[in-house]
Amino acid sequence: MIRAFKFLLRPTKRQEQALAEMLADHRSLYNGALQERRDAYRHTSKTSIRYGDQSAQLKEIRAFDPERQGRWSFSSQQATLRRLDKAFQAFFRRVKAGQAPGYPRFKGVGHFDTVAFPRDGDGCRWDSTPHDRQTRVRLQDVGHVRVHRHRPVQGRVKTVSVKREGTRWYVVLSCDEVPVEPLPPTGTIVGIDLGVTHFLTTSDGEHVANPRFLRAMTDELAEAQRHLATFPKRTRRRTKRHRAAARRVAKLHGRIRRQHADFHHKTARALITGHDVIAHERLNTAGMTKSPAPKADPEQPGSFLPNGAAAKAGLNRSILDAGWAQFLGILANKAESAGRLVVPVDARNTSRTCPECGYVAKENRVTQAKFECVRCGFAANADHVGATNVLNRAGLALCTEA
Repeated sequence: MIRAFKFLLRPTKRQEQALAEMLADHRSLYNGALQERRDAYRHTSKTSIRYGDQSAQLKEIRAFDPERQGRWSFSSQQATLRRLDKAFQAFFRRVKAGQAPGYPRFKGVGHFDTVAFPRDGDGCRWDSTPHDRQTRVRLQDVGHVRVHRHRPVQGRVKTVSVKREGTRWYVVLSCDEVPVEPLPPTGTIVGIDLGVTHFLTTSDGEHVANPRFLRAMTDELAEAQRHLATFPKRTRRRTKRHRAAARRVAKLHGRIRRQHADFHHKTARALITGHDVIAHERLNTAGMTKSPAPKADPEQPGSFLPNGAAAKAGLNRSILDAGWAQFLGILANKAESAGRLVVPVDARNTSRTCPECGYVAKENRVTQAKFECVRCGFAANADHVGATNVLNRAGLALCTEA
């Protein structure tokens, strides 16, 4: 089993400066390789340059610029070029599929925050002892950086990545051969219905409150963003005050992100500990949060009819604040590690189907919170009904597989 372990770094001032220089130099390499591909396609009879061609030039680049490119790990620079190559592969794949192409862009300051080392021991070394929570990671030309290892690392370390989030630095270890640690069986199965009023409701009737971390910090975040927007474009990133304002916004977003992750991990852990099988709706969050298409007014050219975009924006904000996709990913990973089973089921009409008689109608959903079947009169909480239908569909799916 493959798992990732993320730990907070505690670099010194000199090490933090070296880490920032490492990111800047890898960003410069990425942008230079992107420019070369653009120039080759435009000016050399649409010639395509691939990863192998650019990787072969690394030796000359390092010799030409030893102070910026020659000081870093050769394999980490290859990983940066592979990252660009994957971006182009995804671009061509979208073009063939008829989707929005999304041509790879140059990375500005603050938009290139990760450097990967493809193999432990090549430009980096994970130094860990079983009983020391303050371990270290050795990075080429940076030194031995202290790591706050809040949990033991299992399996064999394959790759090491250094990531910057706001003003914090993290190390991410990708490990394989991580052993499964099955939990004792409970003999129970549960269905969950995700929502925005309640974060989730179980088929047992239990509600988990939605913390709404983004809404709780809306005023503070809006004030910080307004202050950042007051700086003219010509002075941006040139003054200490602007950099401080940008750090303030990044700090608030980082706090919200960590709050979401902590809540999702704890909620998923509670479900995994208490149940052998967890069923949930198969949700397409990207499609659910898509903005409605504009409606042209046929009587007034250049004008548009109301399409409910403002109301939909509020719902989209609530869905993204809940973070359903991240939660379901965490739930699946924890279930695999604990030997539990997660069953996704079809989400259509789970809140419109009567669990007693099976009648499906949109009129069954009286309000956001109330369900009342128009055929048999069964009434209950709408979210509880949805979770019950999810559980029933999971039971049918399991019986079919058996």
